Amino acid sequence: MLKAVILIGGPQKGTRFRPLSFEVPKPLFPVAGVPMLQHHIEACAKVPNMKEILLIGFYQPNEELTRFLLNAQQEFKISIRYLQEYAALGTGGGIYHFRDQIVAGSPEAFFVLNADVCSAFPLVEMLSFQKEHGEPNSFVILGTTANRTQSLNYGCIVENDKTNEVLHYVEKPSTFVSDIINCGIYLLKPDIFQHIGAVFQKNQQDMLLYPYDGEEPTNGWHRAEAIRLEQDIFTALAGRGKLYVYKTLSFWSQIKSAGSAIYASRLYLNQYHTTHPERLASNKAGGPKISGNVYIHPTANIDPTAMLGPNVSIGTGVTIGAGVRVRESVILHGATLQDHCCVLNSIVGWDSTVGKWARVEGTPSDPNPNDPFAKIDSETLFREGKLTPSITILGCNVTIPSEVIILNSIVLPHKDLNRSFKNQIIL
Repeated sequence: MLKAVILIGGPQKGTRFRPLSFEVPKPLFPVAGVPMLQHHIEACAKVPNMKEILLIGFYQPNEELTRFLLNAQQEFKISIRYLQEYAALGTGGGIYHFRDQIVAGSPEAFFVLNADVCSAFPLVEMLSFQKEHGEPNSFVILGTTANRTQSLNYGCIVENDKTNEVLHYVEKPSTFVSDIINCGIYLLKPDIFQHIGAVFQKNQQDMLLYPYDGEEPTNGWHRAEAIRLEQDIFTALAGRGKLYVYKTLSFWSQIKSAGSAIYASRLYLNQYHTTHPERLASNKAGGPKISGNVYIHPTANIDPTAMLGPNVSIGTGVTIGAGVRVRESVILHGATLQDHCCVLNSIVGWDSTVGKWARVEGTPSDPNPNDPFAKIDSETLFREGKLTPSITILGCNVTIPSEVIILNSIVLPHKDLNRSFKNQIIL
């Protein structure tokens, strides 16, 4: 029997995803037409002998999350439960806090997946790899190859080339260690809780020896239960014959910022050719012109003279007028694109409107296409005091008047948008 745990974080996380995460929890943001989490759940549900999927995070339970879980349980015919942390406990602390729930029923192993990654999720391959490598109670990290410069932004893995054992693990090193990086997807045995428990005991002892003066730090990392799998556990297990890396050649990317959601959408849309061809739109008589991979929700109303694609996702109840051009963009539910407007490298928010002949355009934040190992850069919102050029984001209920141009900007509802903007945050 197997289980899976998906770490979904909480509202304090995902700040780089704002303003989109103001309206919907980041794990439920639609990527390639379905909530980000659904890609994870679908991959877990396909693993033979998978009995239960647990979501761990510190979002307050809400109607949207509850509805999503009920629908997912019905669609995938598997038990899915949400376990709420009392605080941010880290990747190790969260699973340790709910260890009784995870080991209930005596699973032989369980997967741990971070919600903010986009992947082909080679979970079955990881299971086969674990059976072929190391001792019965060994653990597996999913790894991939990055270029030397970008590897510094990830957990880096030094492996034994012959056995794939992890010899050394460093989280975000200051100098180059390895071009094999951690994908945030793990296959663990219940034995892992012995190792996490040892760190928990040490944290408790440290708190007794070095008590706080005054209030407890707000970041929570000094709590005894706040434990990071990567720095606190994997670093210690490396080189002890317990930890192995399975390297994937399939696609993988982080989804840290709104710009990375468009890139993730492209990766998933491309995967749909194999996994869900029914989700991809095609050119039909009386329909819009489709170029490349496009997802259109059945409830969308699109004029046949519109041109969509490549890499476009159209949500529920969207209206698209005559002569509209959309490319490399996500159009969220209820949005309206009026006649002859142009939307490029942008996310148009829920119930927003782009007026006639208006232009909404951003700068793509794609990896270097000439480097096969390049990953997307998670840019900060500002650089050297200026807004970093990135995709354009229209928040919820934003109206862009006719003939206005919005470039590389973040736009929230505003009374005066009767002029064009570039590289601005408009509140």
